[in-house]
Amino acid sequence: MTRRIPLIARDLKRLYTGFLIAALALFVVCSILTEFNPAVLVANGDAFWEFITQDFLPPALPKASRIPGVLDSVVVTLALALSSTTVAAILAFFVSLFGSEKVSPFPRFAKVVRGFATFLRNIPALVWAFILFSSLGIGTGVGFVALCITSFAFLVRAFVETMEDVSQDCVESLQAVGASFPQRVAQAILPSCLSGFLSWFLYCVEVNIRASTIVGMVGGGGVGLTLFSYIKSFQYDIALSIILLVAVMVIVVDQITNKLRKELLK
Repeated sequence: MTRRIPLIARDLKRLYTGFLIAALALFVVCSILTEFNPAVLVANGDAFWEFITQDFLPPALPKASRIPGVLDSVVVTLALALSSTTVAAILAFFVSLFGSEKVSPFPRFAKVVRGFATFLRNIPALVWAFILFSSLGIGTGVGFVALCITSFAFLVRAFVETMEDVSQDCVESLQAVGASFPQRVAQAILPSCLSGFLSWFLYCVEVNIRASTIVGMVGGGGVGLTLFSYIKSFQYDIALSIILLVAVMVIVVDQITNKLRKELLK
């Protein structure tokens, strides 16, 4: 009589089954609460594919006179993402020094700094763009400030975690011999954490390339605003060309930042 050997332990199989049942139950509850009906989605599938094949496909180029404007908006989006991340990283570095209990000269104040950064980070850049739109109007200023706020909050938390993970022996040694706070930062924190800081900075640039396009669609300038103008005018085939251009831009930036991060983390 052959004995069957289970590929997965029974306890683990029960755990996976329980998770699957819980996920299905959660889907059903959420569908009821949101009044989402999968059958309606399937029934209207033909209309969706008809819209894609007839309105979006094939992609078309804008008029020759407008192509330089589209390319300029792409450059603006790249500059917007890079500039907002750079300013946010500089501010986040100084604030994060007071957000780490092991580094800050005021350890009790560190939780306040982290809590403030968490609060800002939980508000998406798109929401900040809507808030700022009423006061700053349409333009790159809205996109810059919105991206800067969310990047600042994210980088504060990232920089704090980077400093918390680094050994504090050097910091404690400098503190024992009477080194001041700026001296401890320059001689211990920066040499140990600089590669981590730069890695998080590059990752944030990568994220902001995508976010700047979305923020631009609500008035933040750049290629997002150009894309939205073509969508509003029902020129979906040209909008698809811009979407593909944005996708290529994001892929290229991802490849560059990934390579740089790997070099930094060696």
